[in-house]
Amino acid sequence: QVILEESGGGVVQAGGSLRLSCTASGGTLSTYYAAWFRQNGGNERVFVAAISGSGKSVYYADSVKGRFTISRDNALHLQMNSLKPEDTAVYICARTGDPWFDYGNQPSVYNFATWGHGTQVTVFP
Repeated sequence: QVILEESGGGVVQAGGSLRLSCTASGGTLSTYYAAWFRQNGGNERVFVAAISGSGKSVYYADSVKGRFTISRDNALHLQMNSLKPEDTAVYICARTGDPWFDYGNQPSVYNFATWGHGTQVTVFP
């Protein structure tokens, strides 16, 4: 059973930066399409960024394009720069269950087999 765990969240002033990480135990993040979502309260999870299984393709929501960077080594990372108050949310990493399959830039939450519990990011003005 794969377990994902996020870290790196915190409180930061607008314009600041944070780097989130997601590690996997009982499995790997390599070769799988993996993504970051964010969620506020009881609202639905919103896609933020994803990386293909090969690592050759990355995808971003329009709201974070140019500010956030997704990457992967043994863990999945999200470098967040120029943070805005509207970026405040719980950030959750997710991994699909199909090695190598690329879900492109509009994945559904139903494409993902494994989710972390999330890490809180709070951006104040």
